[in-house]
Amino acid sequence: MVGLTGGIGAGKSTVTAVLEEAGAVIVDADKIAREVVQPESPGLAMLVAEFGEGILGQDGSLDRAALASLAFVDADRTAALNAITHPLIGQRTAELFTAAPQDAIVVHDMPLLVEGGLTPGYHLVVVVDTPADIRLERLVGQRGMPEDDARARMSRQATDEQRRAVADVLIDNSGSAKPSWRPRAPWSSPGWFRSSTTCGPRPR
Repeated sequence: MVGLTGGIGAGKSTVTAVLEEAGAVIVDADKIAREVVQPESPGLAMLVAEFGEGILGQDGSLDRAALASLAFVDADRTAALNAITHPLIGQRTAELFTAAPQDAIVVHDMPLLVEGGLTPGYHLVVVVDTPADIRLERLVGQRGMPEDDARARMSRQATDEQRRAVADVLIDNSGSAKPSWRPRAPWSSPGWFRSSTTCGPRPR
């Protein structure tokens, strides 16, 4: 199994699209996070109980910006959010892992892989490496995120140096072209993942 991570705004979805085209099965933690808080879901009900009905849009769906404005103001509020969503995400993730074909190369796209200390559980760790200033520019300019909110979210994630320290492969996604693969092991092209992930658990 391949663990793929990178800071918010790094462009992980661009990389997973390339891997999916090459035949990998993508398990996207962000997509799962949205799925478990869909309207009328137990997850959304728990969020409303914790953060109030102000996090709901007019159609009854989760207003993610409203939730972020409450959940990322300090570490305690973020912990309350994680206590609700993480178990739900974990359960759904396990279901998708189980459903993947036995011979599939599974790429787990997980933003907080490093923060959670989960790297030893993967055969290979791929880090989408994009400088913080470029990520901030993308969050504000492309996603329309308030700069203070963007900086707050970035500050609660691992640093670029921490992610690079655990990477087996670095992917430079700082430009507008296709991401540039920079393996930190003897792989020379995106085809590395098909053979390298058939080995046993990665040594640490």
